Amino acid sequence: MGSGGGLRQPQCHKAQICMWKYLDAHSMDLIDKAQTSDQLKRVLAEQFQLQDWESDPRAAILLDLYFYTMQFSREHNFTREQSSAFFAIVRDTHEACVETPLPNVEECYHYLTELLFCHAIRRPPFSIDLFSQEQLALISDYVVNTYFRHFKLYKYAFTPQVRLDISLSYVGLPEPEPAAELGEVGDSVKVPVSPVEEEEAESGTTAPSESPTAPLREYISAQLCQELAQLRLAMEEQLRASEEQFNTKLALLEKTSTSPKGGGRGHRK
Repeated sequence: MGSGGGLRQPQCHKAQICMWKYLDAHSMDLIDKAQTSDQLKRVLAEQFQLQDWESDPRAAILLDLYFYTMQFSREHNFTREQSSAFFAIVRDTHEACVETPLPNVEECYHYLTELLFCHAIRRPPFSIDLFSQEQLALISDYVVNTYFRHFKLYKYAFTPQVRLDISLSYVGLPEPEPAAELGEVGDSVKVPVSPVEEEEAESGTTAPSESPTAPLREYISAQLCQELAQLRLAMEEQLRASEEQFNTKLALLEKTSTSPKGGGRGHRK
């Protein structure tokens, strides 16, 4: 992983109408002609360059995500326009998830809701009434119960691992020479050794020499270990609190989805 300055922070995305964004009319014709699951997977793999899904785990995950998205559209009799928009909503939510290895579930869920409302309210040119209230609830339940329940797995599979590298420099002490330079000097220059040092080396009675900065280094190492332990505990508590908050929101959404819904608009032709 690169330096901390190159680590992309979670972003807040602005929702826009995304009908025909990834699947145009011609692509939807090909998808409609696919009668079996294998045919549908083959069409999606060709459309999004995922032909190596059998050997590439990431391509296989994406193909499954796209396949079940289109299967959901078929099961609920979405129109071509609705299927194209729903596919774009799922894909844009996924791309927002994997744009950074840092936690961004709140930003992604907010982006999903904005995308849904952007396709459920007639307010051109900013939004259109493509989905009815019942369809909006179905889509929301589906994405929450499938994608967001496996949010961390998608992030693990598609984002690089974050590693923290620490470099210490002591004030008032000379900078250590690089190992490569020391090796070159050792190959080209032979340091003279006194007879007393040779005898001590042969007999194995060389007295251990303690660096004057050794106590300082030990103290700093001990303090650093203590700080790292506290930092690790704080991060674990923060992750645990975030996970509990997310599970609470999921439970609330499930409770809302299972409760009787009010009368919304009927299915639009």
